[in-house]
Amino acid sequence: MSAAPCGYHGRYLRIDLTARRAEAVALSADVLRRFIGGAGLGTWLLLQEGADRGASAPDQKPGFLKKPGFSDALAPEAPIAFVFSPLVGSPLTTSAKFAVVAQSPLTGRLNDSLSSSHFAIAGKKTGYDAIVIVGAADSPTCLAIEPDRNTPGDGVRLEDATAVWGKTISETAAALQTEFGSRFRTAVIGPAGENLVRFASVSHDGRHAGRGGHGAVMGSKNLKAVAVCGDRTTNFAHPDELTQFAKELSRLSMGPGTAKYRELGTVSNLLTFNRLGTLPTRNFQQSTFADANRLSPEVVSQTHARTRESCAACTIGCEHIFQLKGGNNAADVGVRMEYENLFAFGPLCDISDPDAVLAASRLCDEWGMDTISAGATVAFAMECAERGLIDEPQLRFGDGEALLSTLKQIGARVGIGELLSQGTRAAAAEIGGGAEDFAPHVKGLEIPGYEPRALQAMALGFAVGTRGADHNRSGAYQVDFSEEFDRLNAGPDVVPAAIETENEAAALDSLILCKFLRGVFDDQMSSMAEMLSLVTGWNVTTAELTETAARIVSARKLYNIRQGWTPAEDTLPSRFFSEAIPTGASAGAILSIEKLDAMIRSYNLARGWSEEGWLPDEMVESVCGKPELTSRVR
Repeated sequence: MSAAPCGYHGRYLRIDLTARRAEAVALSADVLRRFIGGAGLGTWLLLQEGADRGASAPDQKPGFLKKPGFSDALAPEAPIAFVFSPLVGSPLTTSAKFAVVAQSPLTGRLNDSLSSSHFAIAGKKTGYDAIVIVGAADSPTCLAIEPDRNTPGDGVRLEDATAVWGKTISETAAALQTEFGSRFRTAVIGPAGENLVRFASVSHDGRHAGRGGHGAVMGSKNLKAVAVCGDRTTNFAHPDELTQFAKELSRLSMGPGTAKYRELGTVSNLLTFNRLGTLPTRNFQQSTFADANRLSPEVVSQTHARTRESCAACTIGCEHIFQLKGGNNAADVGVRMEYENLFAFGPLCDISDPDAVLAASRLCDEWGMDTISAGATVAFAMECAERGLIDEPQLRFGDGEALLSTLKQIGARVGIGELLSQGTRAAAAEIGGGAEDFAPHVKGLEIPGYEPRALQAMALGFAVGTRGADHNRSGAYQVDFSEEFDRLNAGPDVVPAAIETENEAAALDSLILCKFLRGVFDDQMSSMAEMLSLVTGWNVTTAELTETAARIVSARKLYNIRQGWTPAEDTLPSRFFSEAIPTGASAGAILSIEKLDAMIRSYNLARGWSEEGWLPDEMVESVCGKPELTSRVR
């Protein structure tokens, strides 16, 4: 095998839990350059796993997608990939990140969730650029990966996890650290993942790869945890220049471009969004929250002790930990607050009690559930109950106890939680009575804290997003908040700028770097291209990186097409087309379905796809390199 490019190991580890077998699979320099790492390489791996591997020799690459992908994200054969990047282990700030990539059990579409932690550093030191897991263990299992330079073999072993099955995230992490030692870093699931809640998360170091239900994918495989440890490093092509670049980037990361994240964290967005009338409230019935001030970080900091932390290898320090009394004379426990969980458990559920919001966040962190989907699902259920569509008289907007009780039911899949554990799309279909009109999702993924009627470029980003409604894969809200466009009356003129934010996000998510660095670059793509060049030795231009990012977006779309995507999925709930925002700074705003459709057509054509969103044959060949793959793509 030829030497891997700098920054890479040039191979991934494929583990079959059913067969209890592991194999190293080569990754060519061409694939790595075309998909980089993280979300990009993860997409390529998922496409690869959808192929018919047949009875090829171990060193022979399987063909691409000779048959469609997997029909059930929770089927044993469905893969889940932990993917690193060439920047992991470098001195670049915020580069200690990894991606978890799988078909989402919530949406049925491609899903990648990113997170920062020492798991990324330890995982890459195993000597692989990714870990792909298929099959299912026959009992609760912890997958331990510890290759040793001096010992032959892949260092993979399956350990009994019966003792930690049923335990919370923090209990599991503590038990495994005692069992394996501090050299190992673990990614674990909680009870929600074990119970196959379709928005269960994967957690590590108190952080979470949250969206899309990867915790349920692990749970379906009886996989309680992945533990990694290694001693294998990679080289960097231009170490001296990289060090100088990293020093300057660290300096900039502590400047005014990230000041608000250091001072108050993302929760500082709450009052700004409320003032602009873009804060979703009462399941998107309103866009302002009368009691927003009670949840503002300035006010909550007066009654709850607050500390600040940083992710691994990060100089920004955006994490703000609020102390919540545990009850029964228990010691205070820290709750990591972000805008999204504050919005989801606060305004969206019409709850202004900070203790209830903090307790809900803590519960989801411990049970292993995505806070956005969890909060949105409860808010949706509250509206259903108030409309008389479900018989849950205690479930009312503004009731913090009902919020906590319902979250526990969801995590355990008991009572109303059995229905709600499927997410809002599936629950609405079962409830009926018009519930689908106000179920807050796109493609099954619940909408985050951005009001699409008042942020209409973001509405486009939600509608076309391959992951579903997502503020991290499309930064189109940046277009809305710019002075160039009318956020309350968008049209096709926003498309080029919206695509630019999506391409930048695809590049960031493949390198992988924190999106909070966006404000420190004069030219984001140029700076990212330079980083990649210094690490790998490739002469990556801005144009090449932009083309790579667009390829990754198209590859995601290709995966979804093969999973059954149709153009009808690229839309929003009818509430946003039929109900105007009633009050506040964005009062009267409503989405025009005709304008959204026009933006979508313009977006598709600008991507080089058909007007409806299908990939042309020549693009499939460009993405995958195999002309025979065009059989299922229009």
